[in-house]
Amino acid sequence: MRVDVRAQGFELTNALMEHTERRLRFALKHATDQVRQVTVRLADINGPRGGVDKRCSVHLVLNGLPDIVAEDTEADMYIAINRAVDRVGRTALRRMDH
Repeated sequence: MRVDVRAQGFELTNALMEHTERRLRFALKHATDQVRQVTVRLADINGPRGGVDKRCSVHLVLNGLPDIVAEDTEADMYIAINRAVDRVGRTALRRMDH
């Protein structure tokens, strides 16, 4: 499973990168042989002004199935990552079961 994580508007830390990869491995453990690529984009929309502006967008490419995209925006980047990754994992499981 190829994972590409990029940040826009802020510096991507090792902690954020490791958290994202760990959450992806857990959420997609049932689909690792079907996943071709995962692209994660993290963005700080408002920059230093703060607010509910941390966005995580996840694009999942599966073998022989339509792509899955999920996005979440929160005040905390870790929560945005958790929610977007969980949504992608649940959707992948549903699509593979049908």
